[in-house]
Amino acid sequence: MSSSSPKSMILEKSDLHHIVIVGGGAGGLELATQLGHKLGRKNKAQITLVDRARTHIWKPLLHEIAAGSMEVDRHEIEYMAQGHWHGFKFRWGEMNGLDRASKRVRLAATHDDEGREITPDRWIEYDTLVLSIGSTSHDFGTPGVQQHATMLDTPEQAERFNTQMLNACVRAYAQDGPVQPGQLNVAIIGAGATGTELSAELHGTIRGLVAYGLDKIDPEKDITITLLEAADRILPALPERISKATYEILEKLGVDIRTNSYVTEVTKKGVQLKSGDFVDSELVVWAAGVKGPDVLRDLDGLEASKSGQLVVRETLQSTVDDDVFSFGDCCWLVPDGEEHPIPPRAQAAHQQSSHLVKQLRNRLNGQPMKPFKYHDFGSLVSLGHHSTVGTLMGFVTGRKMLIEGFVAKMMYRSLYKMHEWALHGFWKVFLDTLSRTLTRRTEPHVKLH
Repeated sequence: MSSSSPKSMILEKSDLHHIVIVGGGAGGLELATQLGHKLGRKNKAQITLVDRARTHIWKPLLHEIAAGSMEVDRHEIEYMAQGHWHGFKFRWGEMNGLDRASKRVRLAATHDDEGREITPDRWIEYDTLVLSIGSTSHDFGTPGVQQHATMLDTPEQAERFNTQMLNACVRAYAQDGPVQPGQLNVAIIGAGATGTELSAELHGTIRGLVAYGLDKIDPEKDITITLLEAADRILPALPERISKATYEILEKLGVDIRTNSYVTEVTKKGVQLKSGDFVDSELVVWAAGVKGPDVLRDLDGLEASKSGQLVVRETLQSTVDDDVFSFGDCCWLVPDGEEHPIPPRAQAAHQQSSHLVKQLRNRLNGQPMKPFKYHDFGSLVSLGHHSTVGTLMGFVTGRKMLIEGFVAKMMYRSLYKMHEWALHGFWKVFLDTLSRTLTRRTEPHVKLH
């Protein structure tokens, strides 16, 4: 996707080597922050971060936002302020084109709620381009998904679902007559990490919401959380013993788990399955499938996989352009000797970001690029306050060990702390964590607005 630049467009230039990072997710923001420290502040290169949002939320937290167990304001990071503090520039806008011959990225115009233009359609020149725009849920063309289901790819979508859930509960409480069948049921399509974690989180937050005065609703009778998975087990991408342990916990919570359940349509009243069964539910979350953002499918000749992710070599450079890099969920990298690509996990994006910090500095100094090596440290699934299960790589035995309970929960929380540490440093993270712990004791544990 490329085109010429009309005279009305703004063309940003830099006399220094210009590294443009498109996508401020976990990996992109870490990369911009670290390069800002090591290159931007020392005037060795100009670092620019581009994102279609103005603030950052760690994506693995979105299920907590959707369930209402986390306040967004306490965890979001302002890109512009982060750039000011850490030596990079932020440009607001969504990438909608690329001109590799002229080495520039096109950003779509932005508008306010009244439709007035805030920033124009414009181009940003680069010397090195890094694409880290993440992934989106894949609806596989299933009828009704876009109209009647909510995806959890952005904080806005997560907050929208939380508002729908809260309104549904208040509506059921205020209406004449009893709660109708399916009125407060939640159907979650896709039993990967997001869907599984959301089902457990909702079990607790809905009961907490009812406890604040919606006593007409009986969670045990009026609310059913149904988890639907097309594969023969939940968490199909993780080891089977994690799947089994998670299944047992969710079953005890009363979650209705249905595997081998292929969804053929989502309607206003629920979910139609290929088997002929119909799941009554006015609240539907689609958490199945992963694909690259649509813009990557035809991005000025860059190679994309069938799932729309950019194909890269082991240096994380694109297969057709050495000046274009990609990492995180939007890239497709099959290591030598492997059959499957590196999975779209937070730990992979974190490792790739750390790798690129070193390698991009080496590249500026004319040194050769080293290949990226992924290290799988295990997998963790948080089931709210009920439990956490997962595997941890044993460095002595070289085997994965099943962990559960308090230890697993601390390990899960440490993943987010590592992300915060990479962005803010130790002391800010320590003081902020202490502040959150103290204020949490005086606030409701469920979002009520």
